[in-house]
Amino acid sequence: MNRRDFLKTTAIAGGGLLIGLELPARAAAGESGKLNAYVHVGADDRVTFYITKAEMGQGTVTSLSMLLAEELECDWKKIRTEFPGVDPIAYGMQGVFGSMSVRTLWEPLRKAGATACEMLVQAAAQKWGVAKADCRAENSSVVNLRTKERLSYGSLADAASKLPVPRNVALKDPTQFKLVGKSSKRLDTPDKVSGKTIFSTDIRIPGMLYASLVRCPVFGGKVSSFDATKAKSFPGVKQVVQVSNGVAVLADNTWSAMEGRKALVVQWNEGALANTSSATIRKTFADMAEKPGAVARKEGDVMAALASSAPKIEAVYEAPYLSHAPMEPLNAVARVLADGCEVWAGTQIQSAARDTAAKIAGLPPEKVQIHTTYLGGGFGRRGGPDFIGEAVEISKAAGVPVKLQWTREDDIQHDLYRPASYTKFTSTIDANGLPGVWNARVVCPSFAGLRNGVDRTGVEGIAEIRYAIPNILVEYHPPEAGIPTSYWRSVGYSHNTFFTESFMDELAVAAKTDPVEFRRKLLGKAPRMLGVLELAAEKSGWTKPLPAGRHRGIAVVDNLGSFNAQVAEVSVVKGKLRVHRVTCAVDCGYVVNPNIVVQQIESGIVYGLSALLRGEITIDRGRVQQTNFNNYEPLRIDEMPAIEVHIVPSTNPPGGVGEASTPTIAPAVTNAIFRATGKRIRRLPLKDADYTV
Repeated sequence: MNRRDFLKTTAIAGGGLLIGLELPARAAAGESGKLNAYVHVGADDRVTFYITKAEMGQGTVTSLSMLLAEELECDWKKIRTEFPGVDPIAYGMQGVFGSMSVRTLWEPLRKAGATACEMLVQAAAQKWGVAKADCRAENSSVVNLRTKERLSYGSLADAASKLPVPRNVALKDPTQFKLVGKSSKRLDTPDKVSGKTIFSTDIRIPGMLYASLVRCPVFGGKVSSFDATKAKSFPGVKQVVQVSNGVAVLADNTWSAMEGRKALVVQWNEGALANTSSATIRKTFADMAEKPGAVARKEGDVMAALASSAPKIEAVYEAPYLSHAPMEPLNAVARVLADGCEVWAGTQIQSAARDTAAKIAGLPPEKVQIHTTYLGGGFGRRGGPDFIGEAVEISKAAGVPVKLQWTREDDIQHDLYRPASYTKFTSTIDANGLPGVWNARVVCPSFAGLRNGVDRTGVEGIAEIRYAIPNILVEYHPPEAGIPTSYWRSVGYSHNTFFTESFMDELAVAAKTDPVEFRRKLLGKAPRMLGVLELAAEKSGWTKPLPAGRHRGIAVVDNLGSFNAQVAEVSVVKGKLRVHRVTCAVDCGYVVNPNIVVQQIESGIVYGLSALLRGEITIDRGRVQQTNFNNYEPLRIDEMPAIEVHIVPSTNPPGGVGEASTPTIAPAVTNAIFRATGKRIRRLPLKDADYTV
């Protein structure tokens, strides 16, 4: 995205000032303006921010509103947010993923606020008949510096909307910030606490029926035949319809729909994956890792370096499929009519939701409306539009509005999973005690598409290492396992950082060097990564003795525009692991709201720690074996370590925060386990690990 944005304004019905961001790439091509964000200053002084990003707990609504309010000089208490409908002409691609909300809108939103402020000040100057320099904006009003008179933004909005749009408006120097950079209370908390916040599970529309869909337990299977006699006899059940992904029971309440679904008798054509298991998948991965793959990164001459006299260091690392398991199970409301379609959903990517709904409904995209609600967790799962497509198809088949409600079991057994991955490493330690080779063969299913045979999500965190190693060869294989996969919080870094930072620890041991010092020697050309490494080591007391039985491990990563290092302090007593403390250093560029950064760092650690300890999706006869939180168990509150978060002051542009800390916790803990037990953990999760010393 080119940050040199043009701004345009328009008067809107009811009066007020509307600001939009226009991307010059489209404008230069003679195309209509592409708007990314809108701000409405109403006659009642309220500022409405039409936010195109989704809010799923990551604090987007608050942080982006702070950016706008800072430059607009508006009363923080008078700002409100709404999620607009999908409009590719006005907004471009709408959605949030890759921790990109703040980092992509850091400058555009500030420009929108500053431009609106400039126009409001100009309108006030004209009304008073004074120079613009004699006016100043503050707290949702413009002050006449000569007379001390004030005009509210609301009283100026109509006049301002008729003014030419100023170009190249100066933005504040960060030293002038009054709001950005300070911890402010979240805007969304009060309504969530009081129950006013609307999630898609709260949506009710006239004539709506509740749908529950039974899907084939085997991936890729289809309905062969079904008998709905018993299901239709259940009180409250109104319809039973077959759709492409299974059989849906529609009722006048959720309970009846789910009970009717249990009474269905369905015969399945289980398809090609009926004999697939975790064991067969693992063997496929292991066999592929023995062969050369597509080249993801190549520097120096790895083969020649490996042929030298230095002994080889080899290791294989593995990570399982993982479910997203958001607290709010998937759901969507759809109403399909002959001339239009409406969807109410908590979706991370509104644009993808509309495209999917249009395709299923058989309508032009402009005939589809997406109403975005708050999300009860996403972690990448609600970026997939499959559940929206199901709701639309059921509504179309039944001829009525429907609310499709997934169960927890549906969520876990029919997810778009974090891919399993298998990586074989080979390296050497040279005469200086440093690695001479970084050779990795990565086997990981592709879901983001191949370029020159490589899916970058499969190798990220391995191919992009910042360590100064002279000979690097990273190869990639995309196995066709048949298990549906997609983005999971921190994507490829979630498993590849475990692989990379664990193997880096193995190399430090082989070099007989302290793990921090070993990494320090390799990060001379990566100052920000080195900075978090040293800060985490310092704050954790890395060089200081621990109480008897306690041990530390460290890991560091550069992902999504941020740098993160963690030191985990653990004990292993009678084979039982306890993570006592995590010290985390993060350099995420300029910080909008420190409280939200700390919340997200803590959240990412909890999420990653849950996956490390017990997260695993296993397959038997093409079926997922896990069903609910009893056997896909998250971290329990009594297992929670103490977490310290240290933010590196920075004037760099903001990086991503929501996913920054998830990858680093696993290797920090397993490296600490090695120091406690002498045993190297190379396969996750830890639930079956033997820690016996």
